[in-house]
Amino acid sequence: MIRTLNEREKESILKNNYIGNLAYIFKEKPFIAPITYFYDEKNNVIIGYSSEGHKITAMRRHKDVCLNVSEIESVNSWKSIKVQGTYLELTEGEATAQLHEFSLGVKDLIIKKEQRKLDFISEFSSKIYKGNLPIVFQIKIEEITGKMRKH
Repeated sequence: MIRTLNEREKESILKNNYIGNLAYIFKEKPFIAPITYFYDEKNNVIIGYSSEGHKITAMRRHKDVCLNVSEIESVNSWKSIKVQGTYLELTEGEATAQLHEFSLGVKDLIIKKEQRKLDFISEFSSKIYKGNLPIVFQIKIEEITGKMRKH
């Protein structure tokens, strides 16, 4: 049976995960890339970061983005949400504070889900920054939709 998720279920998927697929437009074509994210419940935004490159260039031009987060057990047992939102790049002071919140939040989720302790952001991120602050951004959430299938 496939059904629409209620608000509580959609928020649970968003706040209990930290990997999603970010969709954006680059040169009039759709792209999708996996990202590590953190859902800031209090401000109803998604926090992410990246180095300067294709994805950031694209989101600066076309601010409408989408994040998909799925929990898949099997072909007959899954939940998936789509978050529509707007890209907002943060300034240096704000970026530092949000990156700190991001790292604490993702560390807590990894400890909870994977039962392992992490000390540094480099332990769960493929991007290692040598003293340079990455580009930190928020996705201002406009709408969340979701479905699930349980057989």
